[in-house]
Amino acid sequence: MAVKIHRCSTMWAKGPHPCWQVQKALDEQGIDYQVVRHPAFPRSRRKDYIALTGQKLFPAIELDDGRVIREESKDLVARIREGRLAA
Repeated sequence: MAVKIHRCSTMWAKGPHPCWQVQKALDEQGIDYQVVRHPAFPRSRRKDYIALTGQKLFPAIELDDGRVIREESKDLVARIREGRLAA
């Protein structure tokens, strides 16, 4: 399954950063993904992301069938680790 992770452009941010946590979970599960970077600030520059998800908050996963999953990062990480990404 090839997916897209929509995340902020601060790729250097690690640790408790929500975007990094979700990307790390994808890596741990061996899921192929493409990173789609969006402006971190100001949030008003996230027009494409808001149109896709209906929200300003990162991250989100876009599945290859076009569905978009936007949850709190801890819930998204749990979904990925439990193998429920496509569910």
